Amino acid sequence: MLHLAPEAPRAPQAPQQQDVTPQPDPGPPGRRHRHRRVAAGVLEPRQLVAALPEAVRKLHPRVMVKHPVLFVVEVGSVLTTFSAVVSPSVFTWLISVWLWLTVVFANLAEAVAEGRGKAQAESLRRTRATIVARRLRTWRVGIDRRDWVEERVPSGELRPYDFVVVEAGEVIPGDGEVVEGVAAVDESAVTGESAPVIREAGSDCSGVTGGTAVLSDRIVVRITSRAGHTFLDRMIALVEGTSRQKTPNELALNILLASLTVIFMLAVVSLQPMAEWAGAPQTITVLVALLVTLIPTTIGALLSAIGIAGMDRLVQRNVLALSGRAVEAAGDVGTLLLDKTGTITLGNRQAVDFVPVKGVSREVLADAAQLSSLADETPEGRSVVVLAKDKYGLRERAQGELQQARFVPFSARSRMSGVDFAWQGGVCRIRKGAGNAVVQWVTQCGGSVPDDAHWIVDSIAAGGGTPLLVAVQDGTGTRVLGAVHLKDVVKPGIAERFAALRAMGIKTVMVTGDNALTAKAIAAEAGVDAFMAEATPEHKLARIREEQAGGNLVAMTGDGTNDAPALAQADVGVAMNTGTSAAKEAGNMVDLDSSPTKLLDIVEVGKQLLITRGALTTFSICNDVAKYFAIVPAMFGGVDGYRGLEKLNIMGLHSPTTAIASAIVFNALIIVALIPLALRGVRYVPASAHALLRRNLGLYGLGGLIAPFLGIKAIDLLIQYIPGI
Repeated sequence: MLHLAPEAPRAPQAPQQQDVTPQPDPGPPGRRHRHRRVAAGVLEPRQLVAALPEAVRKLHPRVMVKHPVLFVVEVGSVLTTFSAVVSPSVFTWLISVWLWLTVVFANLAEAVAEGRGKAQAESLRRTRATIVARRLRTWRVGIDRRDWVEERVPSGELRPYDFVVVEAGEVIPGDGEVVEGVAAVDESAVTGESAPVIREAGSDCSGVTGGTAVLSDRIVVRITSRAGHTFLDRMIALVEGTSRQKTPNELALNILLASLTVIFMLAVVSLQPMAEWAGAPQTITVLVALLVTLIPTTIGALLSAIGIAGMDRLVQRNVLALSGRAVEAAGDVGTLLLDKTGTITLGNRQAVDFVPVKGVSREVLADAAQLSSLADETPEGRSVVVLAKDKYGLRERAQGELQQARFVPFSARSRMSGVDFAWQGGVCRIRKGAGNAVVQWVTQCGGSVPDDAHWIVDSIAAGGGTPLLVAVQDGTGTRVLGAVHLKDVVKPGIAERFAALRAMGIKTVMVTGDNALTAKAIAAEAGVDAFMAEATPEHKLARIREEQAGGNLVAMTGDGTNDAPALAQADVGVAMNTGTSAAKEAGNMVDLDSSPTKLLDIVEVGKQLLITRGALTTFSICNDVAKYFAIVPAMFGGVDGYRGLEKLNIMGLHSPTTAIASAIVFNALIIVALIPLALRGVRYVPASAHALLRRNLGLYGLGGLIAPFLGIKAIDLLIQYIPGI
């Protein structure tokens, strides 16, 4: 019998009184998730205004040098500004101003993306306050509660392995694990969800987050993090973008853009000798303008914003990405491994029926099962007591009602629980536990196991349930009374979500420590593609390495300490927020909602990130073609020996100076126009690579060609009336 207890149906109800601990104001109804709607919608002008000071601060060369394309534009802006000061003209000043605006607009995209994260971080920071913790100065397992010595200390003084007591109405002072008790916890300050969750000692739902509030009961928490290194602190740092590292794909694209910039720089430098030979030397302003319009400034300006926005979209879906690399890898995941208990199923196996052997009534079996479960503090044991009470009217006995009774608590070693008590001048022993453990106990005591007991165990397991045998030893001998049927419930709607993952080309594999019959039944009900039964942490790790050796990117979801090695090995390791601290430390993502099907959203965001990057790269490169047709004819169209280039002036632009100025203005404005798309992302629709390439070329490639022709011509019509142009 496993100690597994996610959200239980018997969860204690939240008290009617309100929590007196100061909490952040959630605002009126409908406002709590307002930041999510803003992030997914159209860019608001006030967001641009708020981000403008940060965009200007990013003009510092030490910041700009990290973006090679934009650094070249900034250097060009300095050169044209110097030229405008030395030889002032309307044209030179116009080009200089718009070149600076190009750099500012490029920084604006990144500043807006970071600003959204900082706004979310600020809302999280408001939940982090100095809390007075009730620390246990001496604590050990089994000590009587009356002997605990409490001391009140600020939460900032807590250290790992400190133990604190938290009761209803109090705030958990730091990250940790519940080591005693069970309580309903309000995690809305972190997850945004108002429904309380159950946190219980000895289960995979023992992890708690500092700053969340206990709504009922009393728990003892072992602190697992130092002040300033809590889960909430990590969330704040990550959503602010301060810890975001460039992904391999992003680094590779940066190298490509830098290479193109060097190539075009050499091309522009080589034009000047040709122009001087033709008797039409070009000014620094014109050469810089040509370079800026030819290099991929659009994607160079938006690349960082795309990456930040990808992680931001995961935060909007209540997933904390601890690594930008993982977000990118999620877009190419081919295999998904899911832990069964607490991930695919609710995880709290409940007693649903008593199945007696021949000659034994259900009432007798229920009575014996309840007696043997009084010392079983696991969720399964408590559910047996409740089922016997609800179904047969058997109330839970107090220990005083059993004369000289000796209770046998459940242990992982014996895999049984029970009770020994005086009965009819002798001793009656009742045991309940795993089938093979009870069979071994009965055999050692000289009893026999009837054939129908084996049949009952096999039939319950074949149906996806977990059988627990109940046996008794009294004056008449040792015998099996029957079995308790435990059932783990599959989470609603999960089969449809797995079908959607299958449509994306992702193979789902359920991993469980259950026997093959139970695993097969759960796998069929959940709709996974394959399953691994009786899986140990080593088996999970070996399966992931096997998939990776075959060239697949692997995602793993889990919540227990035994899932930690597999989560660390997986390309995308999604730990459930309800899980243990070890699981959350090992994964590179944390699902705050603890929904296994959240990986569908993670994969969509990953694919959306890659598609957005590819779409805007296609648009940017095609964009440069039109600007070539605007500037090159303007530079050499009227020069003897190059008059054939006049035929390239297909837009019929007014003059060389208006053509160059129009291209520079359009180059700056298109960055601002594409910021909403970079932040929102290109919509992902499941399709083949060929279909995605065709859509990219048809929509963003063709759009990148046509839009500049129309935009540059429109700007040319406007600025031709400016005196001196």
